Amino acid sequence: MARLANATLATTLALLCGAASAEAVRTERNMTLELANQIAAQSVAACTAGGYNVAATVVDRAGTVRAVQRADNAGPHTLESSRLKAYTSASTKTTSQAMMEGAQKNPGAANLVYIPGFLLVGGGVPVKVGNEVIGAVGVAGAPGGHLDEQCATAALAKVQDQLK
Repeated sequence: MARLANATLATTLALLCGAASAEAVRTERNMTLELANQIAAQSVAACTAGGYNVAATVVDRAGTVRAVQRADNAGPHTLESSRLKAYTSASTKTTSQAMMEGAQKNPGAANLVYIPGFLLVGGGVPVKVGNEVIGAVGVAGAPGGHLDEQCATAALAKVQDQLK
């Protein structure tokens, strides 16, 4: 009888451990290089249509660069600015404009500007599949972060059918 109880206990523990380890593994969506390139190209095209020479950087969910495009005549500073905006957006899962506004309105959030890699200026927009952030696009070079953000948003609208 004791052997049967021990065997039952061992089996139960093995099943519980298997279930626990299965819950410890996550499945995450990521964008392809092709999609990242499309978002970057569409961002630059949207700003070029508005007369702005910009750079666009697309990062994955971890903030790692996937694609970069820089328009003819875009300043050299636009490359790093677009990367930092994308990183800020991906890591906070919101727009860099919203982060900037939050830091301006909330004295407790004012220190966010000191986080390495953060750039609290408009132009960073998360790339989402439903409510899941799979990356972000950062645009820099238009005369105002709100215009950079408009270009990023326009680009995401062009590829929306692929974000399902």
